[in-house]
This record gives sequence, structure tokens and C-alpha cells, in this order.
Amino acid sequence: MDSHLTTFFRSHREGPFRRAVAAMSRFYDLPTPRVEWYEWLDWGKSIGRTYETGEIHLVHPECWKRGRKYNSERQWVQAVYHEMGHYVLWADAERKADGFAYRFVRGVSPSRPGRRHPLQPASRPRRKRPSRVRRSRPRHRRHRSRSR
Repeated sequence: MDSHLTTFFRSHREGPFRRAVAAMSRFYDLPTPRVEWYEWLDWGKSIGRTYETGEIHLVHPECWKRGRKYNSERQWVQAVYHEMGHYVLWADAERKADGFAYRFVRGVSPSRPGRRHPLQPASRPRRKRPSRVRRSRPRHRRHRSRSR
């Protein structure tokens, strides 16, 4: 899904976007939402809106690139995941939609430290370090005096 959305962001052809949304809808066993494209929403403050009817209004990537301070491809893709989070969870809470967007793409990027690309060979296993002896109570630390 991530590759379809990045392809759409770069080429502006709707085929990859429809495939990405249909794949997510199929995975969650939901009907595919109707998506409408706009040049701007909320006076340029937001990228998308999800309505109770299952309709999603999004700012088109061409318009997203214009006139914004933060107009990267990754931010646009994250915003699409966020709106799909509203659709899938049917949640008005922004916190839930943000959590969905974060967890959905977690581990997608092969360049993150600690992750390896599926086609790269596995590295040697690391030796375990001996665990440190832990105290039953943490050491008491003196507080610094504050000026009032």
C-alpha cells in the first residue's frame, strides 16, 4: 500500500491510489470509501476530512506541494493513513487515528536502524552482554535548590 501511495504522489495517476485504498478496505472487510479531491480544505490547514457517510475528502498531491512549509511526500502519505484510520476505526478521536497511521507504517522503511530489508542477508547474532546488577532501591539523589 505504501508503494502505491508514493507512486501516486509522484505520478498523479489515480490507479495506484485506488489500488491502495481498495487493498486496505479489503483487508479490513469494509466497502471502499468514496474519495473526492480538493485544492485545499479548511483554508489550507488540513489535508483531509472523513465523514459519517464514509466519504473522504483529500487535498490532491499537486496542490499539497504548493504553498506549504511542510510539503513532503511522507507527510502526505501519513495524512492519508490518518484519514483511513478515521474510516477504519470510525473514530472521531485524533489520537486513535494518529496511532493507527503510526502503527500501520511501522517497519515499512528499510532504512530505519535495527531493521533489515527482507532481501538483505541476516547479520551475525550479537553476543549477549551480562546484565547489570540492579539495586533493590534506587539511589537517593539530592534535589537541586531552586531560586524563587
